[in-house]
Amino acid sequence: MTPPVSSDSPPDTLDIFSRVRFIMVSPTHPGNVGSAARAIKTMGFHDLHLVAPADPDIVGHPEAIALASGAGDILESARQHASLADALGPVTLTFALTARARAIGPPPCDIREAAAQSATELGRPDARIAIVLGTERTGLSNEDITLCQRVCHIPANPEYSSLNVSQALQLAAWEMRYALLPLAGAARLPDTHARHDPGSDPASSERVQAMLDHFEQALLAVGFLDPRHPKKLVPRMRQMWTRNRLSADEVDMMRGLCTAMIRSAGHPAPHGAPSPRTLLNEHAQAPGPDRHV
Repeated sequence: MTPPVSSDSPPDTLDIFSRVRFIMVSPTHPGNVGSAARAIKTMGFHDLHLVAPADPDIVGHPEAIALASGAGDILESARQHASLADALGPVTLTFALTARARAIGPPPCDIREAAAQSATELGRPDARIAIVLGTERTGLSNEDITLCQRVCHIPANPEYSSLNVSQALQLAAWEMRYALLPLAGAARLPDTHARHDPGSDPASSERVQAMLDHFEQALLAVGFLDPRHPKKLVPRMRQMWTRNRLSADEVDMMRGLCTAMIRSAGHPAPHGAPSPRTLLNEHAQAPGPDRHV
């Protein structure tokens, strides 16, 4: 497979996500490249750049294609460069993603701060952002970092901060997406497309009270409620259900549960059977052993 021709022409659209590129320096494992393609596509980005990969046909490797898992278009359009300086040509703000603290170099920030700075930068239509990641084994060199304006860290466990390069890229892409969505005028939650589920509407008081009567019948049927010694079980139960503002679907679900409880007890209530409240009143004064319910 012939490596794609490097091109840094501006995108056809000024869509904010198209102005963020992810650059992998000297990648050696095809699986990481494929996983990186999938990572950025799931977050709405598409601009993947590879600097001097170990295999010029790394994007065509079967492992890369397999781990891209539906992001083959990102692999096919990935641009290759001979140097990081070439890959950064049109970029106005670059973040070098690294786990190591650097005594000398650009000012550091964490990945969330980097995303916020990117959102501010991308308010200008000519701005371009880049997230740069190093090799799987050694990360970015000091020479690579001198080409960047910020050193960026993921606040991981200090005792074990080494992330797989594609995992680090996924976290960076997520933070970038979260910060850029408001700027792009997009929602952070899935759109229901105005579809309304009537079952989620609050149930009417009449339906809730009918369900509570049914529930008392079920408790009587299974022997949990002693009508001779109800104590405060019934009012507490009613208060609990009323306080939770049941939906129409939840009421129907509870009615089904009550019916199953009564059938399982072996004596379904006949048509026109007295309500549980009537049964409780009839047995309120009847003698019998104490029941703690």
